[in-house]
Amino acid sequence: MLYRVSHALHEKGYYFPARFISQGAKFLTGIEIHPGATIGKGLFIDHGSGVVIGETAIVGDNCTLYQGVTLGGTGKDTGKRHPTLGNNVLVGAGAKLLGNFTIGDGAKIAAGAVVLQNVPENCTAVGIPARVVRRGGEKVLPTDEMDQTHIPDPVALQLAKIEERLAKLEKDETEADA
Repeated sequence: MLYRVSHALHEKGYYFPARFISQGAKFLTGIEIHPGATIGKGLFIDHGSGVVIGETAIVGDNCTLYQGVTLGGTGKDTGKRHPTLGNNVLVGAGAKLLGNFTIGDGAKIAAGAVVLQNVPENCTAVGIPARVVRRGGEKVLPTDEMDQTHIPDPVALQLAKIEERLAKLEKDETEADA
């Protein structure tokens, strides 16, 4: 409710009173919402302590944010520097969404994830940095680049190249002698 009042004041150019109200709300609730942020209807902040919503963030309708969520900037951009959430997005506890990108409608962000790029609609993203693990309810198969078990040995690969080159040189030398 206090966000809506401070946002209306911010929109009319009354920046100091808008920030005064938003900081008062932060003191009372532990939730920091910049008056410049755009928030749709039906936002649900569950256990809101530590939630931060930055100035250029856009939150669609019927989104859910859990405790400790940050919709922040990276400090590198100017202008639009915070994320845009589509409608019906769920963001788990402690997730950090940093930068100017879009989270599609119906997407889910796992607790503790660090999101730095777009997440398509109806997808689930997890991890640091976040990656999509479900698309439309179906598991996304890991790619070869995500294989952490069968990592090639760089020393063995280099030795194999040297052995191959040595064999070629020896063959060339043998042919030249003949």
